[in-house]
Amino acid sequence: MKHILIADDHAIVRSGLAHLLQKIGIAVSITEARCGEEVSEHIKATQFDLVVMDINMPNTDSLSLVQYLLAKQPHLRILIFSMSPEHIFAKRYQKLGVYGYLSKDASDSEILRSVTQILLYNKPYVSEKLIETFFFDDKKPSRHSPFEFLSDRETEVMRHLVQGKSVSEISASLKLHTSTIGTHKARIFEKLHVTNIIELNKLAEAYHMELT
Repeated sequence: MKHILIADDHAIVRSGLAHLLQKIGIAVSITEARCGEEVSEHIKATQFDLVVMDINMPNTDSLSLVQYLLAKQPHLRILIFSMSPEHIFAKRYQKLGVYGYLSKDASDSEILRSVTQILLYNKPYVSEKLIETFFFDDKKPSRHSPFEFLSDRETEVMRHLVQGKSVSEISASLKLHTSTIGTHKARIFEKLHVTNIIELNKLAEAYHMELT
Protein backbone atom coordinates (compact mmCIF):
# COMPACT_ATOMS: atom_id res chain seq x y z
CA MET A 1 0.00 0.00 0.00
CA LYS A 2 1.37 3.39 -1.04
CA HIS A 3 0.18 6.53 0.76
CA ILE A 4 -0.31 9.60 -1.44
CA LEU A 5 -1.24 13.12 -0.37
CA ILE A 6 -2.82 15.40 -2.99
CA ALA A 7 -2.61 19.10 -2.11
CA ASP A 8 -4.58 21.54 -4.23
CA ASP A 9 -7.17 24.19 -3.39
CA HIS A 10 -9.50 23.06 -6.19
CA ALA A 11 -11.73 20.09 -5.35
CA ILE A 12 -12.09 19.08 -9.00
CA VAL A 13 -8.30 18.80 -9.36
CA ARG A 14 -8.00 16.70 -6.20
CA SER A 15 -10.83 14.35 -7.15
CA GLY A 16 -9.61 14.05 -10.73
CA LEU A 17 -6.09 13.19 -9.65
CA ALA A 18 -7.36 10.77 -7.01
CA HIS A 19 -9.41 8.93 -9.61
CA LEU A 20 -6.51 8.85 -12.08
CA LEU A 21 -3.95 7.63 -9.54
CA GLN A 22 -6.08 4.58 -8.82
CA LYS A 23 -4.91 3.37 -12.23
CA ILE A 24 -1.19 3.08 -11.49
CA GLY A 25 -1.52 -0.65 -10.89
CA ILE A 26 -0.87 -0.88 -7.14
CA ALA A 27 -2.92 -0.35 -4.02
CA VAL A 28 -2.91 3.29 -2.96
CA SER A 29 -4.39 5.23 -0.08
CA ILE A 30 -5.11 8.82 -1.05
CA THR A 31 -5.52 11.78 1.31
CA GLU A 32 -6.53 15.26 0.18
CA ALA A 33 -5.57 18.73 1.45
CA ARG A 34 -6.77 22.18 0.41
CA CYS A 35 -3.94 24.31 1.76
CA GLY A 36 -0.56 24.26 3.43
CA GLU A 37 -2.04 24.11 6.92
CA GLU A 38 -3.97 20.94 6.08
CA VAL A 39 -0.86 19.45 4.45
CA SER A 40 1.12 20.07 7.64
CA GLU A 41 -1.56 18.44 9.79
CA HIS A 42 -1.65 15.32 7.59
CA ILE A 43 2.14 15.07 7.58
CA LYS A 44 2.17 15.03 11.38
CA ALA A 45 -0.27 12.12 11.42
CA THR A 46 0.78 9.93 8.47
CA GLN A 47 3.95 8.75 6.75
CA PHE A 48 3.41 9.43 3.05
CA ASP A 49 5.24 7.95 0.08
CA LEU A 50 4.36 10.80 -2.27
CA VAL A 51 2.94 14.31 -2.10
CA VAL A 52 1.47 15.78 -5.28
CA MET A 53 1.05 19.50 -4.66
CA ASP A 54 0.32 22.79 -6.33
CA ILE A 55 2.55 25.70 -5.39
CA ASN A 56 -0.30 28.18 -5.56
CA MET A 57 -2.62 27.54 -2.62
CA PRO A 58 -4.30 30.14 -0.36
CA ASN A 59 -2.30 31.30 2.66
CA THR A 60 0.53 28.96 1.74
CA ASP A 61 4.24 29.71 1.46
CA SER A 62 5.02 26.84 -0.87
CA LEU A 63 8.81 27.18 -0.63
CA SER A 64 8.71 26.92 3.16
CA LEU A 65 6.13 24.14 2.94
CA VAL A 66 8.42 21.98 0.79
CA GLN A 67 11.28 22.55 3.22
CA TYR A 68 9.03 21.68 6.16
CA LEU A 69 7.76 18.48 4.55
CA LEU A 70 11.26 17.21 3.79
CA ALA A 71 12.43 18.13 7.29
CA LYS A 72 9.56 16.14 8.83
CA GLN A 73 9.83 13.21 6.41
CA PRO A 74 13.28 13.22 4.73
CA HIS A 75 12.47 10.28 2.46
CA LEU A 76 9.25 11.86 1.20
CA ARG A 77 8.96 12.32 -2.55
CA ILE A 78 7.24 15.46 -3.80
CA LEU A 79 5.82 16.07 -7.27
CA ILE A 80 4.85 19.66 -8.05
CA PHE A 81 1.67 19.80 -10.16
CA SER A 82 0.95 23.38 -11.13
CA MET A 83 0.03 25.89 -13.81
CA SER A 84 2.97 28.06 -12.73
CA PRO A 85 5.47 27.87 -15.61
CA GLU A 86 8.00 25.05 -15.47
CA HIS A 87 10.85 27.04 -16.98
CA ILE A 88 10.66 29.57 -14.13
CA PHE A 89 9.89 27.42 -11.11
CA ALA A 90 11.09 23.85 -11.75
CA LYS A 91 14.79 24.44 -11.09
CA ARG A 92 14.04 26.28 -7.87
CA TYR A 93 11.92 23.50 -6.43
CA GLN A 94 14.20 20.73 -7.65
CA LYS A 95 17.04 22.42 -5.74
CA LEU A 96 14.90 22.16 -2.62
CA GLY A 97 14.61 18.41 -3.13
CA VAL A 98 11.35 17.78 -5.00
CA TYR A 99 11.33 14.77 -7.32
CA GLY A 100 9.55 16.36 -10.25
CA TYR A 101 7.62 19.31 -11.66
CA LEU A 102 4.63 18.70 -13.90
CA SER A 103 2.32 21.14 -15.64
CA LYS A 104 -1.43 20.83 -15.18
CA ASP A 105 -1.60 20.82 -18.97
CA ALA A 106 -0.01 17.34 -18.90
CA SER A 107 -1.96 14.42 -20.34
CA ASP A 108 -3.29 11.62 -18.15
CA SER A 109 -0.62 9.31 -19.54
CA GLU A 110 2.17 11.71 -18.60
CA ILE A 111 0.77 12.16 -15.10
CA LEU A 112 0.68 8.39 -14.61
CA ARG A 113 4.16 8.04 -16.07
CA SER A 114 5.60 10.66 -13.75
CA VAL A 115 3.96 9.20 -10.64
CA THR A 116 5.01 5.67 -11.58
CA GLN A 117 8.60 6.77 -12.17
CA ILE A 118 8.78 8.58 -8.84
CA LEU A 119 6.69 6.30 -6.67
CA LEU A 120 7.63 2.85 -7.96
CA TYR A 121 11.11 3.35 -9.37
CA ASN A 122 12.30 6.15 -7.07
CA LYS A 123 13.55 8.18 -10.04
CA PRO A 124 13.10 11.95 -10.44
CA TYR A 125 10.79 13.01 -13.27
CA VAL A 126 11.62 15.75 -15.78
CA SER A 127 9.13 16.44 -18.56
CA GLU A 128 10.22 16.47 -22.20
CA LYS A 129 9.17 20.10 -22.41
CA LEU A 130 11.44 21.00 -19.52
CA ILE A 131 14.36 19.05 -20.93
CA GLU A 132 13.99 20.98 -24.19
CA THR A 133 13.82 24.27 -22.33
CA PHE A 134 16.95 23.50 -20.31
CA PHE A 135 18.77 22.41 -23.47
CA PHE A 136 18.04 25.60 -25.36
CA ASP A 137 18.76 27.75 -22.32
CA ASP A 138 22.24 26.22 -22.17
CA LYS A 139 22.82 26.75 -25.88
CA LYS A 140 21.27 30.19 -26.12
CA PRO A 141 21.77 32.30 -22.98
CA SER A 142 20.01 35.22 -24.65
CA ARG A 143 16.73 33.33 -24.26
CA HIS A 144 16.94 33.49 -20.47
CA SER A 145 13.94 35.07 -18.82
CA PRO A 146 14.62 38.11 -16.60
CA PHE A 147 12.54 36.37 -13.93
CA GLU A 148 15.33 33.82 -13.52
CA PHE A 149 17.45 36.50 -11.84
CA LEU A 150 15.02 36.73 -8.93
CA SER A 151 15.77 34.86 -5.73
CA ASP A 152 13.42 32.11 -4.58
CA ARG A 153 11.70 34.43 -2.11
CA GLU A 154 11.47 37.25 -4.65
CA THR A 155 9.91 34.82 -7.11
CA GLU A 156 7.32 33.82 -4.52
CA VAL A 157 6.47 37.45 -3.78
CA MET A 158 6.39 38.30 -7.50
CA ARG A 159 3.90 35.50 -8.10
CA HIS A 160 1.54 37.01 -5.52
CA LEU A 161 1.99 40.52 -6.92
CA VAL A 162 1.02 39.37 -10.40
CA GLN A 163 -2.10 37.80 -8.90
CA GLY A 164 -3.11 41.27 -7.71
CA LYS A 165 -2.44 40.82 -4.00
CA SER A 166 -1.46 43.75 -1.80
CA VAL A 167 1.65 43.89 0.35
CA SER A 168 -0.44 43.22 3.47
CA GLU A 169 -2.14 40.22 1.85
CA ILE A 170 1.20 38.76 0.78
CA SER A 171 2.56 39.40 4.26
CA ALA A 172 -0.28 37.39 5.80
CA SER A 173 0.05 34.59 3.24
CA LEU A 174 3.81 34.18 3.58
CA LYS A 175 3.87 35.02 7.31
CA LEU A 176 6.45 37.76 6.79
CA HIS A 177 6.45 41.38 8.02
CA THR A 178 4.98 43.93 5.63
CA SER A 179 8.29 45.80 5.56
CA THR A 180 10.03 42.63 4.41
CA ILE A 181 7.51 42.18 1.60
CA GLY A 182 7.96 45.83 0.67
CA THR A 183 11.71 45.34 0.43
CA HIS A 184 11.27 42.28 -1.78
CA LYS A 185 8.84 44.18 -3.98
CA ALA A 186 11.33 47.01 -4.44
CA ARG A 187 14.10 44.56 -5.37
CA ILE A 188 11.82 42.77 -7.82
CA PHE A 189 10.96 46.04 -9.58
CA GLU A 190 14.64 46.98 -9.68
CA LYS A 191 15.80 43.62 -11.10
CA LEU A 192 13.03 43.48 -13.68
CA HIS A 193 13.33 47.18 -14.58
CA VAL A 194 9.66 47.91 -13.98
CA THR A 195 8.12 50.74 -11.97
CA ASN A 196 4.62 49.47 -11.20
CA ILE A 197 2.35 46.42 -11.14
CA ILE A 198 0.96 47.14 -14.61
CA GLU A 199 4.44 46.93 -16.10
CA LEU A 200 5.15 43.80 -14.06
CA ASN A 201 1.99 42.16 -15.41
CA LYS A 202 2.89 43.08 -18.98
CA LEU A 203 6.37 41.59 -18.53
CA ALA A 204 4.89 38.41 -17.07
CA GLU A 205 2.52 38.15 -20.03
CA ALA A 206 5.40 38.67 -22.46
CA TYR A 207 7.15 35.64 -20.99
CA HIS A 208 3.93 33.57 -20.93
CA MET A 209 3.87 33.29 -17.17
CA GLU A 210 0.47 31.90 -16.19
CA LEU A 211 0.62 32.52 -12.46
CA THR A 212 -3.04 32.71 -11.49
